[in-house]
Amino acid sequence: MNNELLTVISYLERDRGVDREVIVQAIESALQQAGRKSAGIGSDLRVEIDRKSLRIKAYETREVSQSDSGSGYISLRRARDIDPAAQVGDVVTVEVPPDRLGRIAAQTARQMIVQKIRQAERENEFNEFKDRIGDIISGTVSQVQQRDLIVDVGKVEAIIPAKERLPTEDYNIGNSLRAYVHSVQPSTTGPVVVLSRACPEFVKALFRLEVSEIADGIVEVMGVARDPGFRSKIAVRTHDEKVDPVGACVGLRGNRVKNIVRELGGEKIDIVRWNEDIRQYLAQALAPAHLSEIVIDPDNPTTAKVYVDNENLSLAIGRQGQNVRLASSLTGWNIKIMKGAAEETFEEKVERTINDLVAIPGIERDEAKLLVDNGFTSADGILAADVPYIMEVTGLDEVNAQRIRDAAVAFLGEDD
Repeated sequence: MNNELLTVISYLERDRGVDREVIVQAIESALQQAGRKSAGIGSDLRVEIDRKSLRIKAYETREVSQSDSGSGYISLRRARDIDPAAQVGDVVTVEVPPDRLGRIAAQTARQMIVQKIRQAERENEFNEFKDRIGDIISGTVSQVQQRDLIVDVGKVEAIIPAKERLPTEDYNIGNSLRAYVHSVQPSTTGPVVVLSRACPEFVKALFRLEVSEIADGIVEVMGVARDPGFRSKIAVRTHDEKVDPVGACVGLRGNRVKNIVRELGGEKIDIVRWNEDIRQYLAQALAPAHLSEIVIDPDNPTTAKVYVDNENLSLAIGRQGQNVRLASSLTGWNIKIMKGAAEETFEEKVERTINDLVAIPGIERDEAKLLVDNGFTSADGILAADVPYIMEVTGLDEVNAQRIRDAAVAFLGEDD
């Protein structure tokens, strides 16, 4: 029995990664619970396994009586064989012969041991992977369920949901891949390990692996914005003036960034130099476009109007708005791309002026058009005229002319 138990424990410890003490405690608990269900065994049964010899011993407590009178009692004569000082009414601990546990108890214990070992395995697997959130791991595709990938990563199978895949990649069973450990959830069948190749953190983790200056803390990643499979922007800064953060990430002859691009299936990567000055940072984030002017909206501190000429307009916006969208995500600012004033046609200037007046609370679009057509191009211009003049020039009645002038007064008052 001891040799068989040693073999089982050694196998579970070596091949299944379960701690020996956990296994022994599981066997003790299972035998104890199963034995209590056997006929003639008290509910206070205790099972102990010697940690060195692996000898199994079972004990129960019995009350001393003049003679054996059923379960839970022991005669005074037998009790004094155990404890010479025993008296009627005392409680003594009696060793239970293993054969009294019975075959049913053994079968039940076997099932309970299997359950407890599986539970211990699941806990070990969960603890192992919960500490690896944020790491990149390698695995092999074992199943493809519609667009979800089931990946064998060793002792467990992980999942890459369809939304966490790169849309430009296609996988078959047996393909190897690397992915970011996004989350780990416990479950009754084992930990659910969710991997991702589409999250921005995957790009950041790849740079940490590839760029030693990032791993050493000399270069810091300040943010990542990503359109998975197509383009990413990563902002970096240096804590050592002698180290160029962009050059460190690019690497000699571009080898470092090329390795990351290759891992991402050709996804383009823009490496942006982070700057404390938001105007400089926005200019870097919108590269390769050259900007004419950046105007910070005084009413919305995280909104910027960026003016560009016709040649740089498409570059600043990007294909399907990708460049400005990623720059906004990277910087955390709402970026509005505007044509430079010198590039505007007369009709565009008129439309922009109408929109500026519509932005004044209390002025409708048709009224703004009427005002612009008659020379009122700003709140200041409206305020400079009196109500009779506004009525005369626009043809508005006194009530509406007064309302519009009051709106301009309130608007300028708020700006002040």
